[in-house]
This record gives sequence, C-alpha cells and structure tokens, in this order.
Amino acid sequence: MKTADRIEVFFDGKKVGTMVPYQKRLTAFEYSDEWLRNGFSISPFSLPLQAGVKIAKADPFDGIFGIFADSLPDGWGRLLVDRMLRKAGERPEEIDPFSRLSIVGASGKGALEYKPVYNLQTAKQTDDLDHLAEECRKILQTEDSGDLDTLFAMGGSSGGARPKVTIRLGGEDWIVKFPSSGDPADIGFMEYEYNLCAKDCGIEIPEVKLFPSAVCQGYFGCKRFDRIKTPLLEKKIHTASVSAMLETSHRIPSLDYCSLLALTWQLTKQTEEVEKMFTLMCFNVFAHNRDDHSNNFSFVYEGNWRLSPAYDLTYSNSVGGEHATTVAGEGKNPTMNDILSVAKKAGIKESLARQTAEKVHETVNERLGKIIKKAAKKIF
Repeated sequence: MKTADRIEVFFDGKKVGTMVPYQKRLTAFEYSDEWLRNGFSISPFSLPLQAGVKIAKADPFDGIFGIFADSLPDGWGRLLVDRMLRKAGERPEEIDPFSRLSIVGASGKGALEYKPVYNLQTAKQTDDLDHLAEECRKILQTEDSGDLDTLFAMGGSSGGARPKVTIRLGGEDWIVKFPSSGDPADIGFMEYEYNLCAKDCGIEIPEVKLFPSAVCQGYFGCKRFDRIKTPLLEKKIHTASVSAMLETSHRIPSLDYCSLLALTWQLTKQTEEVEKMFTLMCFNVFAHNRDDHSNNFSFVYEGNWRLSPAYDLTYSNSVGGEHATTVAGEGKNPTMNDILSVAKKAGIKESLARQTAEKVHETVNERLGKIIKKAAKKIF
C-alpha cells in the first residue's frame, strides 16, 4: 500500500480541506478557501471554521483529529480491515490512521469522504444473515472464513466490538448486528427490546427491526441515521461522536453526564436537546446500559447541531462494572439524588427532572424487568 502524501476531505462533493503528514507521527489540516466561504466547522472545538493550518495532537488518535478518527473502523471493522490487508500482502501494524483514511474512502460513517482511495473491496454481497453470522463467529475464533471478502465488503467500515454488516432494504442502508464472543445467543432480541423500551421512554431512536433467523430469536437491525433518502436524492448527514468533539478516547472512561449535558447545550443552545440527553442518561442508569462511553453519543449537523438518535442500547457493563460516563461522579450505583444533581447543574427544573426519571424508571421496569434480571444472572 503506497502512502499518500496528502488526503483531501470532501462533503457532498465539495472539498472541505486537505490533510498532510507532519513530523512523522502527526498530521496537519487546512480548510479549503471554498469551504471557508460556504461551509461550516466540522468539529467546532478543535477545527473552528478559520483560515490557517491546524496541527493534531499525538494522542489520543495517533496524530489525526478526532473527527477523522470517527471515520475509521473500530473493533470489528478494524479486525476485518487488518485481515484483508494481510491477505493483500500488507503489514497492518505499519499502516497509520492517516493512510487508513484512504481505505475508508466514501464508506465511513457520517458524511466525510476521503481521496485518494485505496480499494480493498472486491466481493459480492449476500442477504443470508445466518450464514454471515456463522462466518463472523469463525473470524472471532480465529478460524478461516471463506467469505472474508464479503464480510469486509458489507462491514469493513463499521465501528464497535460486535460483528455487523450493512444491507440495503427498501433502497436504504440498514446495519445488522451479530453476537460477539461473549454475548448471549439472543443478544439481538435483547437490543431490539431495549430500543422499543427507549422509544416508549420518549427517546429518539432510528427505525429498528428484528431480522428473522433459523438459529436464534433474530438479529437486531437499525436504519442508518447518517443516511437520508428522499424522493429526489439520497444524502449523507455529517455526524460527530462526543469522543471526536472532545478529542478524547472512549477506551479510557473520563466523562460525566454533567459535562455531557453542558456539551449538549454549548453545541445546540436548545433546552429540548439537553432534556433529551438527560432522558437518555436516565434510561442508561435504570436499564443497566453501562457501556455509555463517549463514542456512544453523537451529534448530527443539518444547518445546526442536534443530538443524534440513540444507539447501542442494551444491557452492558464497562470497566469494573461501572458506568463509563459517571452520574455526578458516581459510576457504580447512581441514585435518584445523583440524577437530580445532574439535572440541577444543567438548569433542568427538579420537578421536571424527577417526573422524567420516574417515568423512565417505571417504563424500564415494566418492559425490561425480566430481561435485566436474566442478563444480570448471565442466563439470558
């Protein structure tokens, strides 16, 4: 793989700017003149819409800005890319994030696209989900998969630890997830129920579906919220995770919901968006979704910033069994007082905060109570 001396970043066919290597480990980025005239800041805190060269820090994204690291596959997608690179005779450990953006090309999450493109995708796709799940299982157990190319073609740009593929359904992109090594066989059903419960709590979620299977209760799927199809066109939506916004690694828990609600206000200036984040916090607390790290919250930009639909909602633990994002400093056993403390710091009235928290608690208990108890006993 020949390393490019520069990578050009595009949005909806327009050149956003140019990125080049700097002092071996770092990269430099500069907005294009056209984007400075007509564009927007793709990452308000680290890349404000200003002329001039900006240098990324070495950490936490190996010398590139967080908004570009957001485009890179992580977890499962990274595993597939590395396998494909080895198959092509490359040494994955020698290929830095800057060069990997060329592999992403136009296939990453959100709306940013990268040129030049290094194309690894050569395979046909399939809609046999049980077959794909079995091939994913083989890869996770380090066995050979005869359909590595297919898995890469359908899921090589994905993030997160769980295996997943992107399929077309009704002319739109859907993400379908499969069990990871440590997951119960019916994790798909669990995530589906969690999402329906979140919707009942008033939380915005993507359109979801439980795809049928002959070997389990089904595979969880959701329509991509960073893609919108209209009668006239299909467009990509600019998306930024909190990890990217704050230039912080999701692998090291360092976030608190007080900061998360403050960030939501700073970006959106909308009380409703802050209240949405508060409701999501309540759901994560009562539904035992503790893998609530900075990569599992995102904002989308369509003329202004707003909170994205919620995603990765299921029973989960994080480091030490605590919330990855603490609740007023408490990670292990957040109480109602902790929840109300977050609301107070965010300027949410106590009466509204308590009413919201109690409604979420009641809804979670009614819909997910049995699932949570089984998951806690590891017999789900």
